[in-house]
Amino acid sequence: MPSRTRKFRGSRTHGRGIKAGRGAGKQGGRGNAGLHKYKFKSMLIYAPDHFGRKGFKRPPEAQRFPVAVNVGELEGLVPFLRERGVLWEEGGTFVADLTRAGVERLLGGGRTLHPWKVYVAHASGHAREKVTLLEAPPGPPGESSPAPALPAPERPSSSPRTSP
Repeated sequence: MPSRTRKFRGSRTHGRGIKAGRGAGKQGGRGNAGLHKYKFKSMLIYAPDHFGRKGFKRPPEAQRFPVAVNVGELEGLVPFLRERGVLWEEGGTFVADLTRAGVERLLGGGRTLHPWKVYVAHASGHAREKVTLLEAPPGPPGESSPAPALPAPERPSSSPRTSP
């Protein structure tokens, strides 16, 4: 059986019509060529958001990336928390002050092997179900209760300034 090329020898266009088969001419260019010219209508129908800007980029100084820990990672952090002096045991329950360890959020992923009592600035709903949250930062068992907060400094009176 002869090949296609041999079969079409003597035929001017090899069955493709005039100008077909010479690069990307018949399809109007390759890829997205012509979307702002002769393919404009198809762009409006199939890709209306192709041109133009979308959204904005938040400046780095406005972004916050809080330090977050999953409940399941607490067991692995025991040596680190003990080294920092923010973890101790009370009758088989781990008590930890995560804010002093630099953790801002407690998330609910994973499980713990021991019961935990944790003080942290923010905890997700699933984390609240899995550990006991403390209202105030705990202190080590041998330590007395934390010192009371200092009173706010007095503000100067709002009398008008006199020039010397």
